[in-house]
Amino acid sequence: MAITASLVKELRERTGAGMMECKKALVEMNGDIDAAIEHMRKTGMAKADKKAGRAAAEGLVVIKTSSDNNTAAIVEVNSETDFVAKGDDFQNFANEIADKILTEQPADLAALLDTKLSSGETVENSRKALIAKLGENMSVRRFNVMKAKGSLSTYSHGSRIGVVIDVEGGDDELGKDLAMHIAASRPVCVDESQVSKELLDKEREIYAAQAQESGKPADIIEKMVQGRINKYLKEITLLGQPFVKDPDITVEKLLKSKGAKVHSFVRIEVGEGIEKKVENFADEVMAQVKG
Repeated sequence: MAITASLVKELRERTGAGMMECKKALVEMNGDIDAAIEHMRKTGMAKADKKAGRAAAEGLVVIKTSSDNNTAAIVEVNSETDFVAKGDDFQNFANEIADKILTEQPADLAALLDTKLSSGETVENSRKALIAKLGENMSVRRFNVMKAKGSLSTYSHGSRIGVVIDVEGGDDELGKDLAMHIAASRPVCVDESQVSKELLDKEREIYAAQAQESGKPADIIEKMVQGRINKYLKEITLLGQPFVKDPDITVEKLLKSKGAKVHSFVRIEVGEGIEKKVENFADEVMAQVKG
């Protein structure tokens, strides 16, 4: 069967794949467009599997809120490069996933990946198809659904940092200010009660080992260690941090002055904790010269 330009065009419109890839699939399937689509899906999955080991540390953080503002969904979707993350295909994919999280509230990441999108395909199969189309590894890394006990506020720093916070009392401006503070100051939790004993024990052990080198008496060392622990707790807890818009007061004092309370928050930053491969092109050229 002759492979016409209109047939290639139709396959491109139905799959979003490149012209040469569409033509090749049609040739292999003898012009049967449905068979070509199935063939491209299968080969796309294989391409995605080959790219699975490549680091995807760029991407987007997307936040969606319900119409009554009582529920919010936040998700991180990763790509290998910022260039792909800024493209319409990737952004549409990430936004549709965020919408699905908000409406269906999956129990975990496995359940999310098995959720069907508007195309009828699961999130996981759609991810693999997009990898085949765009040529980069991608991942749906993490998400969170927050339901308000008080009032939800959100803040997005571009598309790289997203914050959702649940505040009881105060006003909308307070919620937005606190969300912005969290984006900038990276607190780990709301207050000291949420810091794990394991984390504190680890920090105490490190501080004690450092203090031993001072040669001071044991009681002085203990005071030194406790002082360091107190300082550490102020640094990692939201309530202990100086408020970014007025560093003379802590967030705890700000909340008291407004008669407000923070129930919880989520902060997600693109690529946080993912080891990125750093290319040193000068060294690469030198290695080739020596080789």
